[in-house]
Amino acid sequence: MTDVRVQVADGDAEREDAFAVRRAVFVDEQGVDESLEWDDWDDDPATTHVVAYDRDPTRDAAVEVADGVRPVGAARLRPKDRVDAVVGKVERVAVLESYRGTGVGRALMDALEDAGRERGFEGFLLHSQTRAAGFYERLGYERFGDEFDEAGIPHVKMRKDGPG
Repeated sequence: MTDVRVQVADGDAEREDAFAVRRAVFVDEQGVDESLEWDDWDDDPATTHVVAYDRDPTRDAAVEVADGVRPVGAARLRPKDRVDAVVGKVERVAVLESYRGTGVGRALMDALEDAGRERGFEGFLLHSQTRAAGFYERLGYERFGDEFDEAGIPHVKMRKDGPG
């Protein structure tokens, strides 16, 4: 992995960086309608956003460099629903195309699972794009249910029981 660090997006600037990565991956690259990409969970205090930054300004990427640091990955974790704070739902995992396969996705997932353990989540759920399911399987997630369409893209439900 290049000189990448993952951090919780505590402030507005970090959250905007996370949103810039999501826009580049989901809206620009994959054609997801912008109205589907953002929802009430983005501003909910129960949601944890993480963002990965690369300190190498010479590497090509789809998001502009600010102060020599480029956001290259993002993800969020929230309670499965507003009454169930036992299971975390991993969502909006996005890595810029030129950084895929470099360990950024694993680092994002490690950060989310660490945050989930700190919050007492007993397991994790996610909806994986079918083509990315192998990545999550390597992290210990298991598929369940049938393939379904989400935002025009085939997905599968996955879960990881236990504290991560």
